[in-house]
Amino acid sequence: MTVRFNLTRTGLLVITMLCMMSSSLQADEIPWLVKERLNKTLEGYQASEIKLAPIPGWYQGQVGPRLLYISGDGRFLMDGQLIDLSARQNLTENALMQFRKGIIDGIDESTMISFQAPDERHVITVFTDIDCGYCRKLHAAMDNYHKLGISVRYLAYPRAGIGSGSYRLMESAWCAEDQAAALTNAKRGKQIDSLKCDSPVASHYQIGHDLGVTGTPAILLDSGKLVPGFVDAKRLYELLEREQTS
Repeated sequence: MTVRFNLTRTGLLVITMLCMMSSSLQADEIPWLVKERLNKTLEGYQASEIKLAPIPGWYQGQVGPRLLYISGDGRFLMDGQLIDLSARQNLTENALMQFRKGIIDGIDESTMISFQAPDERHVITVFTDIDCGYCRKLHAAMDNYHKLGISVRYLAYPRAGIGSGSYRLMESAWCAEDQAAALTNAKRGKQIDSLKCDSPVASHYQIGHDLGVTGTPAILLDSGKLVPGFVDAKRLYELLEREQTS
């Protein structure tokens, strides 16, 4: 991901830690203290993908939806955006995009409700809710996305949580024989049959939580970039094209 920014406008704080830098360590020499400290930073999550960070003597680890940086002695922890000023790259966002893409690519597509474009050029994966106004707006514009070759795959994210009314409604849509029709009718405010089955709704919700989704719609691009909120078809197509060439 190429960064286009003005430091004075974004307020990014670049911290030089020359006094903290130590010699480069081997990837298989991750200190026990680093693992322990990272595992205790965010309740309910274990650190994963711990490896050497771009800062000499530091490590990085994925803890839930956040990428954290920690010094080799376990004393200093940094939670924020790491920018390579020479390459003009947001290294944190690049790593998070790879993480999100890996998670989404690992989901069985048969558990999603998909609306495929006839001439597919891009695929977006959308965490959606039934009662969300902007989710309904996105769904109502499906033809506009399809005309630009954008296929839409839905994952369930009932914002009210597991067991809520919206959860049960989404479960009914996912359990329907014609899932696409049931989801469309539910988003239009029509009544659908109340159904129960071994649905993926709870699993989708947990995945969204782990990826840091806090609202809907939450759009994941091909690249793993997370775009919160509604984006009209033309702007979304332009964004997808830029991501593809960057």
